[in-house]
Amino acid sequence: MTVTTLMWEARAAAGRGPGLLAWARAQPLEGTPLRRETFTATEDRVLVLTWWEGAPDAGHPELPEPPGDLVTRAVHRWRFASVGVEGDGRTGA
Repeated sequence: MTVTTLMWEARAAAGRGPGLLAWARAQPLEGTPLRRETFTATEDRVLVLTWWEGAPDAGHPELPEPPGDLVTRAVHRWRFASVGVEGDGRTGA
């Protein structure tokens, strides 16, 4: 089975980090990913990773661009194909 991870990363406008996070978490996707995880980072960045069964060039649904008043720039998007899983998922190994 091929697994593809989609990465969606945005940087919030000044003071808009909580709003961007709430917006990203509220966005539905067409279909159900194997997994969806949301992260925050310095500089009010929000990262959403979704895991899908299938090749990177398959039509996996992506989160849209957020409203312009929430962000400082266009969203960064990447697709990654898994080449293996290590560790037990709890230790970070």
